[in-house]
Amino acid sequence: MKPILKLYRGYANDEELIVMGHVFKPTKTKDYAFEKKKFKNASSIIRLFRLKTLANADVYLEHNNTTIHTKTLIDGYFKFCIPVDQNVGHGWIDYEVSIVHGDTKIVSKESFIRPKKENLGIISDIDDTFLISYTENSLRKLYNLLFRNVNSRKVFDDVVRHYQALSVSGRINNEEQNAFFYVSSSEWNLYRFIVKFSELHQLPKAVLLLKDIKSSLTDFLWTGKGDHNHKFEKVKHILEFYPNLKYILLGDDSQDDPFLYEAICKIFPVSVKAVYIRKTDSKEKEKVLTALKNLESLDVSVCYFTHSSEAILHSKKIGLIL
Repeated sequence: MKPILKLYRGYANDEELIVMGHVFKPTKTKDYAFEKKKFKNASSIIRLFRLKTLANADVYLEHNNTTIHTKTLIDGYFKFCIPVDQNVGHGWIDYEVSIVHGDTKIVSKESFIRPKKENLGIISDIDDTFLISYTENSLRKLYNLLFRNVNSRKVFDDVVRHYQALSVSGRINNEEQNAFFYVSSSEWNLYRFIVKFSELHQLPKAVLLLKDIKSSLTDFLWTGKGDHNHKFEKVKHILEFYPNLKYILLGDDSQDDPFLYEAICKIFPVSVKAVYIRKTDSKEKEKVLTALKNLESLDVSVCYFTHSSEAILHSKKIGLIL
């Protein structure tokens, strides 16, 4: 059996390219099957958390007519941070990574985004921001993850229309998209699920930044839980990596998004144009209102909404979308 090479979408600025992935040990376990239902879907999801990673594996990136060599970390994760080829252009660009097993070369291709300086950066949470997940009800969230496959999971009404409009905001050519990032407390185990879900619903193509991979059933029971400092660090990294972009931040009030975004806006006082927070309950949360009022005092436009149609109207009002 051969090792498994998984690549993730990468990103580049004018100087640096970052691409990443995992190498897994050979396994007879089948990959996640999107069409499975009920208990078969549950077993597929659980298998995603039982894959074993391969440490210290040799990994090769082809870029700028050069082969660049690195090795995986202890959890099978690899990341190339290298000078970008200045001739690669902008938008979504393909890249190629390989590993060698015996006499066999295993090659995988993915893409990275290199936005123009005049583009927007749109950073969105996933669970209960566009994917209905019931984060505040742990049992219901677990039931949905286990027993409802990717084809039966739902997005909020009008959220796709809002995201698609933001993706071409300010662009003369509607085929050129702004840079989208989906940042979540979900683990890399769920990467393919999230990508497939976003493709099914025609959400904008995005770079995903997730938490460290998990490899046990105990970890599975805590998926999406725990310290959310990961999200803060990832969002902060994006704004540092692209200091010339203007940003739209989207999240919900089920966990820490409002306070995370408040901290980001304090650190980057000229970078964020608007913050959107979805209500996950019928009542507004006082602490969230306080955080959003604080953002308004920093000249950040805010929208605390129940339905994405309200967010669309707000985006039109402030001139983000037509």
